[in-house]
Amino acid sequence: MDLSGLENVDPEECFRLLAQVDVGRVVFTIRGLPAVQPVRYALWEEAVWFLARADSDLFGAAQDGVVAFEIDHFDAGLRTGWWVTVLGRAAAVPGRDLPRRLPGLSWQLPLPADVRCVRIPVEVVSGRKVAR
Repeated sequence: MDLSGLENVDPEECFRLLAQVDVGRVVFTIRGLPAVQPVRYALWEEAVWFLARADSDLFGAAQDGVVAFEIDHFDAGLRTGWWVTVLGRAAAVPGRDLPRRLPGLSWQLPLPADVRCVRIPVEVVSGRKVAR
């Protein structure tokens, strides 16, 4: 436990938590400034997968860019919570049929022509939880 009362979460538990949630936030850079975009996602083959419009800032940042991805849960009443952060180099994934093969995520099909699939391989994963 650190001075703020937070405990580290081991990587195995981080992956378990990542598999339980379907909405997270991608943290990326636009013109040198930080930006955050919520996305629906799937965890598959140790990577975070999501859709982005080809003309969006998020997709532009996902062209071989280092990004962070975060999920969390906090219950103020119980004073409990946890956070998981993934770091990786995002990349667009070719293949319009890929979203059909991703388990656990219901995509709007057929996909609009300007939507692309983005993959963030989990290069670094870390987590913290509020200690009781």
